[in-house]
Amino acid sequence: MKNIYKSTAVIIASSAIMSISNSVVARDYIDVVGSSTVYPFATVVAETFGKKTGSKTPKIESTGSGGGMKLFCAGNGISTPDITNASRRIKLSEYNKCQKNGVKDIVEVMIGFDGIAIANSKQGPTFDLTRRELFLALAKQVPSNQAGELIDNPYTKWNDINPALPNTKIEVLGPPPTSGTRDAFAELALQGGCFTYDWIKQIKKDSKIAKKSGDKSLASQLKKKYKTICHSIREDGSYVEAGENDNLIVEKLRANPKALGVFGFSFLDQNSDVVKGVVIDGVKIDFEAIADGSYPISRPLYFYVKKSHVGKVPGIKEFIAEFTSEDAWGEDGYLTDKGLIPLSDDARQKMSDSANGLTPLKM
Repeated sequence: MKNIYKSTAVIIASSAIMSISNSVVARDYIDVVGSSTVYPFATVVAETFGKKTGSKTPKIESTGSGGGMKLFCAGNGISTPDITNASRRIKLSEYNKCQKNGVKDIVEVMIGFDGIAIANSKQGPTFDLTRRELFLALAKQVPSNQAGELIDNPYTKWNDINPALPNTKIEVLGPPPTSGTRDAFAELALQGGCFTYDWIKQIKKDSKIAKKSGDKSLASQLKKKYKTICHSIREDGSYVEAGENDNLIVEKLRANPKALGVFGFSFLDQNSDVVKGVVIDGVKIDFEAIADGSYPISRPLYFYVKKSHVGKVPGIKEFIAEFTSEDAWGEDGYLTDKGLIPLSDDARQKMSDSANGLTPLKM
């Protein structure tokens, strides 16, 4: 009986020691999830951080912006990620979910800009598209000749939309709904084309008017209506969800020269020997066009940090410092070699101060 009590005491003591140990240093590496677009930038920073500090290289996973936010906001425990990358800003619904689950102090870091490339194989036809043509090619329903009426998308070939476009099947490989690139593509490209129809654009104006007048219910209904029209992508095979791996899309474009692909500019830049960018609204995608805002499908990139994990997981402050250093995100930094479009000098300084000061985000 004494031996049983002794064994039990040892087990309890061991459990207590393990609990104390886990509360002090639960993990000896930084856990990062999120955007496939930000992934290559975060990976380079992680490797540089590891070499400079001698610490363990952070673990970077490409889960998509939406998937990353889901993991990040699941709770505040040490079993959850410390940082999530995002190719669009955190949504209010995600922020509220974080707050509800105890993730109270979130540090937002905008790292720069990226253009969303529409591209195809260098062996394929040359495309010069408008956002309206992209919308007509990929929307689930499109306007008919009668204002206010929608019909199921009838277009199967590009020259069905515009006789000047190639006589090839509409086939676009792109990211899934969990991807921030998909969100930004819908918002910037498809909605941009959708709003060239005055009656659809009027729905958005009416939504804003309703909101200002205090009719939140009507404003919400109208917003949902125009977003359903503009953001709903067809499901008949013309748009193919190709996963979160942008390199896989590049490989598929190499194998199928007639298809187009949607991914971040950095992947186009790194694979310029294989694929070429499509001209959008008369603007060729390149570093300068994204930086000056003339390329119409560009967006800011972010990462988000749990302030509560700083001090519990070693190296988070140093990782932020490396990411926001001029050596990394500056005009001549190593991230520009990977395709990141830097913020202005003033914007970088303000963002660096906020990030390194661990200033919590207020929405």
